[in-house]
Amino acid sequence: MSVRLLFSGVGSRAPDGPVQPAWWVGRFGNAALRTHEGKSVRFYDDLIKGKQVLINMMYATCEGQCPVVTSTLVKVHQALKDRMGKNLFIYSITVNPEDDDPAALKAYAEMHRAVLPGWTFLTGEPYDIETIRFRLFGHDHIALDTDVSTHVAKVRIVNDNIRRWTHANPLHPVASVLKRVSWADPPNKTWAEQ
Repeated sequence: MSVRLLFSGVGSRAPDGPVQPAWWVGRFGNAALRTHEGKSVRFYDDLIKGKQVLINMMYATCEGQCPVVTSTLVKVHQALKDRMGKNLFIYSITVNPEDDDPAALKAYAEMHRAVLPGWTFLTGEPYDIETIRFRLFGHDHIALDTDVSTHVAKVRIVNDNIRRWTHANPLHPVASVLKRVSWADPPNKTWAEQ
């Protein structure tokens, strides 16, 4: 395996935003991933930097909770459709990159009617996917962190511009997920304007 620079972009400047400190950028890493359309992207530089995003883990052949979570996110997308692809994005990352190539992810997205503006399904090298999973969804508990089935219980919500990080349980009602998305929304006024 070639050595990858997971922390490139440290100290990055978000578009029209502040320079983000190394600890914040390092929280995400900058792994090379591939979209369901076959495009190469960098995790932080292309997907997180300067954006508000919802991130979940899934896999294309899942017959358990992944389709339920995807259905919930379709409803979230519908509720927030005016923002999607503009200032809000959804990223669904496979936990099974050995089998989920871009074509498999595209087929999954099509089957679940999730080929929507601002929603990207992602795959990559197994090491990079595991690194992202641990960084975003780690529990600091060996039994939970090594159990890949724990991927379904959270959607990570990140607003890079204001360095806000929270989560929602996608198995809860859509209104609960929408409420948590609003917690990461940028404030309507700056502190100086209040």
